[in-house]
This record gives sequence, C-alpha cells and structure tokens, in this order.
Amino acid sequence: MRLIWLIFITLATAMLLGGWFYQRSAALPAQSARPVPMSVVAVVNRQSAFPPSATLADSIVRLALAQVGTPYCYAGSSPATGFDCSGFVRYVFGRFALPMPHSTALLIGVGRPVARARAQPGDIVVFTGTAPGSTEPGHAGIVISALGETPLRFVHSSSAKREPGVKISQVEGSGYEQRFMQVRRVL
Repeated sequence: MRLIWLIFITLATAMLLGGWFYQRSAALPAQSARPVPMSVVAVVNRQSAFPPSATLADSIVRLALAQVGTPYCYAGSSPATGFDCSGFVRYVFGRFALPMPHSTALLIGVGRPVARARAQPGDIVVFTGTAPGSTEPGHAGIVISALGETPLRFVHSSSAKREPGVKISQVEGSGYEQRFMQVRRVL
C-alpha cells in the first residue's frame, strides 16, 4: 500500500510541477523565427519612432504586431500553440494586466463603444460571424490605425482558409465592412 501512495504522490507532484513550468513558459514572450511580412515591418518601423514614453496603446499595438504570422488555433490563446481571435485579444491585453474574456460575444461588452471614425490604436474592433445574415459577435481584432486614419486597419487572428493566422486587415473595402459591429475603447 505504501508503494501505491508513493507512486501517487510522485505522479501528483510531477503533474503540478509540469503545469507550473507550462504556465511559466506560456507567459514568456515567444521568440520566433517566423518571417515578418514587409507590411508589418513598415507599421512597426513607423511606430518605432514613438518616444521612449510610448503610451500603453502603443505598447499593446507593438506586441500585437509582433504576433503576426502566428498560426490560427481554435480556442488558442498562446503564441506557442496559436490563437483564435478572442484568444489573441486576451493574450495581448493580458500581457499588460488588462484581463479580457476569451469570447467574442463577451468582448462586445468590454470598455465603452466609440464611433468607427474615432477609433484609435489599442481599441478593440468587433464583427459579426461569417454566417450569412449573422447579427451576433463572431470576430474581433485590435485597431492599429491612427485616429481618423482611413482605411481602419486592425490586427487579428483569422481562421480564413486562405491565409489563416495573425495578420493585418482593413475594414473599408473588405468583407469586414459588411460585418462591422462596433469599436470598443478599453484604455
């Protein structure tokens, strides 16, 4: 009987330590050898001109852009395994101690609504799902466009069959324009 207890305690300890190491490694920023598209380099270079006193919104956008190329993963919330759209938003804001739900249906309720024309970097943009006639929240991303800039650009984790993963898209002149629901200000 002692042998069984000894094995049980050893396995339980190993599982607890394994979970701790996994959580700790997931919390560390991913170092990736993924190639970065030139469109992202241009955005990052433009934003690198911010003074050292960059705002929280600037930091959020930089971290979000650093994830471009990370694969899409249903229910994913880590750069190591991939993101879904709300997992991506949750991950980025979570690195700055700003908790977000891992649900697009709940993201539409965070912060306060702002007009699309008043969107600014670090805002959350929410869209309906892809089903024809959908009126429920189904997709979200993080605004990267400057205040008043058109088209409104955002970074998000897309499940699109052609080009899935974290990427930059725009609202105007795309399918996202018809699916647009709201911009939410959380900062």
